[in-house]
Amino acid sequence: MSDLKDNLISKLTENAAVKSHINPELYTKYNVKRGLRNNDGTGVLVGLTEVGEVMSYIVDDADRIPIEGKLFYQGYEVSDIVDNAWKNGRYGFEEVAFLLMTGELPTESELNDFKKLLAESRPLPAGFTEDMILKAPSPDVMNKLARSVLALYSYDDNPDSIKLDNVVRQCVELIARFPVLIAYGYMARRHYVEHQSLFLHDPIPEYNTAQNILHLIRPDGKFTEAEARVLDLMLCIHAEHGGGNNSSFVTHCVASSGSDTYSVIAAAVGSLKGPKHGGASNSAYAMMADMMENITDFNDDAQIEDYLTKILKKEAFDRSGLIYGIGHAVYTLSDPRTRLLKKYARDLAIEKGMVEKFDLYDKVEKLAPDVFHRVKENDKIMCANVDFYAGFCYSMLDIPPVLFTPLFACARIAGWSAHRIEELVSGGRIMRPAFKCVNKRRQYIDIENRQSHIEG
Repeated sequence: MSDLKDNLISKLTENAAVKSHINPELYTKYNVKRGLRNNDGTGVLVGLTEVGEVMSYIVDDADRIPIEGKLFYQGYEVSDIVDNAWKNGRYGFEEVAFLLMTGELPTESELNDFKKLLAESRPLPAGFTEDMILKAPSPDVMNKLARSVLALYSYDDNPDSIKLDNVVRQCVELIARFPVLIAYGYMARRHYVEHQSLFLHDPIPEYNTAQNILHLIRPDGKFTEAEARVLDLMLCIHAEHGGGNNSSFVTHCVASSGSDTYSVIAAAVGSLKGPKHGGASNSAYAMMADMMENITDFNDDAQIEDYLTKILKKEAFDRSGLIYGIGHAVYTLSDPRTRLLKKYARDLAIEKGMVEKFDLYDKVEKLAPDVFHRVKENDKIMCANVDFYAGFCYSMLDIPPVLFTPLFACARIAGWSAHRIEELVSGGRIMRPAFKCVNKRRQYIDIENRQSHIEG
């Protein structure tokens, strides 16, 4: 930047920081639900949904009693869906996507037809890869994904119609195309940012979503059955998490304005990118990698506890004081997605020769709550959330960290689509929560009488 621009931006920033500060006491005075949270930590009820349900406690005589976490898609417990697919050697993501969008489990013929529809919808429009992806590479694949979603608007013959059949068509195409958009966005980054060889594979119609992802992001396009099954599991458990999570709420909020599908989904992608939402698995993975470099014995509980203590005291890793992946806004005793990952991903750890690391994660999961209670003198009930294990599972698949959150989006597009449809059918009103203005009223000042606040 020029000296003038640099100086002015600095002064504008200083002024904005001062004027944007609101006295924290005012939030209590006006009973503001910060983060749309009640005082007990539960979410403010702003809508109804049938798409997904998160359960972590039961209420008995007004007392909240923690229970093992449960997650439901359209009323069906996710563990039942995953266990049945795994037992019968069936991939589950396409079945989950069908269920979330339609509200019902597909028959075998319906599932086969849905898979064919996805395969037909997966190729990108002519010229899209060259003009919209390769010509504008991004160092962040999530930004590239959001831009690509918005660009698809221009290739749609009927982009603005919110008639249900048109929206369903658009959602199906996005579910089908997300693996390709993500893979090609990653390849553009890999080539133009990392200066590596560029390779682009066409999606294979006979492959399902998980298989196509691995095929598209690997130079040789090859993968094992075990790898594809674990990635499919990741897609299944990330596909939906109720209407209250940030990106699903954004989906409802933007959809309530009557905006087009591409704008709605691009907004959800932007939400998921945030490190407090979809980016959390990167932080947990980086934290664990740092731990592995700083302890000498993965089986020594004392070393592990000492490292976790240093994290909480802001003496280790990123000095944030946070043990990433431990604790959840809703789950208390356990996260059902974590249980499923541990149940089915261990075999892949054996295949990859990574059991020692897998067992270290298990040890940290068990030790971290006690360390937290001791250091913080806090008896909060905590468990390992799905982000704690997600990065490690992706790493076993040789998937780089830059793709952790995009692959989360590749799964969650199914849930976003369901919430998009639900808002159109049942929402009825634009979302418009209240913000109270606490700024004092002032008399207008003529320009010749004003004092500068940004010149130094």
